[in-house]
Amino acid sequence: MSEKNNEVEKQFSIQKIYTKDMSFETPNSPKVFTEKWEPAVDFNLGTHVLPLENSMYEVALTVTITVKNGDATAYLVEVNQAGIFSLSGFTDAEMGPMIGSFCPNILFPYARETISDLVTKGGFPQMLLAPVNFDALYSQQLQQAPGSDAIN
Repeated sequence: MSEKNNEVEKQFSIQKIYTKDMSFETPNSPKVFTEKWEPAVDFNLGTHVLPLENSMYEVALTVTITVKNGDATAYLVEVNQAGIFSLSGFTDAEMGPMIGSFCPNILFPYARETISDLVTKGGFPQMLLAPVNFDALYSQQLQQAPGSDAIN
């Protein structure tokens, strides 16, 4: 029997990608539209994983952006972009990076597009988020919490 026959075939597939939740707030409108535009942007990412049946997982990426103009909040946008992914044949060591980096990397362009649309429709200049290196974020998360599950 060859070594290849003993290996379990790795399978990955996207079952569904969807926007789970989104919000857009402009707490200081209409005043914010009459002031000089000098925005300060605060950008936060988070992930949540929910194991489902049959080797499927829901991975949800939350992107939160708060933009202040001076001391006042111009807008707050939050998008929870989720996907259902089927993963089988991966070792425990491989599952962490797949769920903690690979899946969020697939979800991010969808969240970025939704955020851009919400901000533009809210009357503000277009918000184009730069790409995110989820591999580096996952590695950093592992280094900060050795021995713990890096997926929150």
